[in-house]
Amino acid sequence: MLDAASLTDLLVESGALRSGHFLLSSGRHSDSYVQCALLLEDPWRAAAVGEALAERLRRFSPVAVAAPALGGMIVGHEVARALGVPFRFTERREGAMTLRRGFRLQPGGPVVVVEDVVTTGGSVRETLATLRAAGAVVVAVGAILDRSKGHTDFYGLPFESLLARDVPSWLAEECPLCSAGRPLDQPGSRERRNSP
Repeated sequence: MLDAASLTDLLVESGALRSGHFLLSSGRHSDSYVQCALLLEDPWRAAAVGEALAERLRRFSPVAVAAPALGGMIVGHEVARALGVPFRFTERREGAMTLRRGFRLQPGGPVVVVEDVVTTGGSVRETLATLRAAGAVVVAVGAILDRSKGHTDFYGLPFESLLARDVPSWLAEECPLCSAGRPLDQPGSRERRNSP
């Protein structure tokens, strides 16, 4: 089983754990970033992470796994594979999270939502709303990394993560790295309309 220390080793070995000045998907700034795409680009690592997270979510007996695109797609697929259930993803269309591509959900069927990294939980909450509107019953949320260290709430749903790190982040106007003139890196997948 993949424990927190082993996962941290994989993050370091893969180059996924980075230091610098980053613009997060939430719009906040941070001095560290985890690029899970680098962790998950290796199929063995992706399978190991997916199986470990699936073990945390198995007790909820989901009939499907869903994830917000793009960050949650690989790990979500691996969790679904490990659980032996279908995988669906939500994606943005004209700024709103949607369920497209002919994906259907079993009305009333229990679904778990999986994300790679949770900071504020915005993408997960949008996915929850989309799935609920489609008739799904979301029973839990899972993530590789919880940057909020348990401070993010998903409407009272159980939240399982493989690793929790309390990593500081700041609003742009309060960012000490901006004040120090450090260049800003935007490594995430989400385009921001008002990025600096």
